[in-house]
Amino acid sequence: MAIVWSVIGILICGGLGGFAAWALVTSIGWAGTLGAIVAALIGMVIAVALWAGLTALLRAAGLIR
Repeated sequence: MAIVWSVIGILICGGLGGFAAWALVTSIGWAGTLGAIVAALIGMVIAVALWAGLTALLRAAGLIR
């Protein structure tokens, strides 16, 4: 069951990171290949930060080991 929760967490963090990166790149006005590359990089950084932060929060709350 832990794998299922991990997959759900990865999908949530990836989706939020991707949406935030898309919104940021769109607000800057970048498009095309450069915009896609920048959005991918920013999205990955945000997704990893969310994953690490949420994991630390859940561990501190004692909900996961």
